[in-house]
Amino acid sequence: MDTQYLMKPRAAGKAFGASHRWKVLGVGVAANAGFSAVAAGIPTTAVWMRTGYHLDNAQLGLVLGATGLGIALSELPWGVATDKLGDRPVLVAGLAGTALALLTMALWLAPSVASIPPLWLLVLAMACVGLLGGSVNGSSGRAIMSWFKEGERGVAMSIRQTAVPLGGGIGASLLPWLASTHGFAAVFSALALMCAAPAVFALRWLHEPPHGAAASAAKHGDVPRRSPLSDVQIWRVALGIGVLCVPQFAILTFATVFLHDFGRLGLAGISTAMASIQVGAMVMRVWSGRYTDRHGNRRAYMRGSTLVAAASFGVLAALVASGHAVPVAALVATIVLAGICVSAWHGVAYAELATLAGPARAGTALGMANTIVYVGLFVVPFMLPHLLAASSWAVVWLAAGLVALVVHPLFPQPVR
Repeated sequence: MDTQYLMKPRAAGKAFGASHRWKVLGVGVAANAGFSAVAAGIPTTAVWMRTGYHLDNAQLGLVLGATGLGIALSELPWGVATDKLGDRPVLVAGLAGTALALLTMALWLAPSVASIPPLWLLVLAMACVGLLGGSVNGSSGRAIMSWFKEGERGVAMSIRQTAVPLGGGIGASLLPWLASTHGFAAVFSALALMCAAPAVFALRWLHEPPHGAAASAAKHGDVPRRSPLSDVQIWRVALGIGVLCVPQFAILTFATVFLHDFGRLGLAGISTAMASIQVGAMVMRVWSGRYTDRHGNRRAYMRGSTLVAAASFGVLAALVASGHAVPVAALVATIVLAGICVSAWHGVAYAELATLAGPARAGTALGMANTIVYVGLFVVPFMLPHLLAASSWAVVWLAAGLVALVVHPLFPQPVR
């Protein structure tokens, strides 16, 4: 691949007007949806993966956790590389590398009657997929921040964040069917295609904004004076984003178990509840981005979101503590509400973080936050069962609410 073609930022940027920013946003959505189908979709094939690769539950957890660990380790380096090299080469290289890694797994690491790949090689491959796919978040976020001006960034970043549940939903709908009927060669091939397609889109449409847009950004104070790595305020926001994802991961990973074991809900009811959380999160992310752009109140919204999320988990814990006499409909409605409340703030918080860093250093700042986020994704599924075994579901949801409450002072106070 011609690296000089990848890294022609300004010359290409001059040919595009302000309306081109919607194509850039589309590339960001496609890239995040494609990789989200990998990160969130592969775990939905867990039953077939356990059987096909002859794994026990502990080995299965290691395989599924390897991708999250790879993402956590690579987010910050990819973010720094984005700020140095530009979003286009990093996003294209990361997506193409992820597609190549998945295609390699389809050709040589799919289980068959004749051979079962060794555990260590499967874990290594999954970790490599995470390491390469970690490029998506920071590079796509920096591109959007560069093209959209203040007053538009909240809704733009919120639309980008809807790609996460969108990609997860596509993966959850498609991959279990592929795994059960066609095997894991088909699973990995389909995911490779989902990552390769946005790489082509990025190669075609992802360019640096024209000189006028860059000058406007500098005029409005978007160019930072120091690295985000040495900025305490950026670290606080990044830490707040990562910690506030912990109760969200508790919902996404164990709400199905809770609804089945405690609520005695069937497959249809569980599927409806989880789909409602994802759809509600997508709608609220877009609404919150538009709302904060119109009112200029991102910081107030972020701090308020922590209180609303904490309150919703408190209500859920109280319902659970009252016993099994609680109507199932009330239980489902409350956990859906909690799941939406703890997911609605993403785009707004990422927009504020990137604005604090400035477009020129947004990749590093987003990498800082996503490193903490994916550490949480790696830790929560391992820690929550131990807390549940030592206490109860009421304590689990109360603890999730307390975690959300702890984030409140981390987010900056509104500027008068």
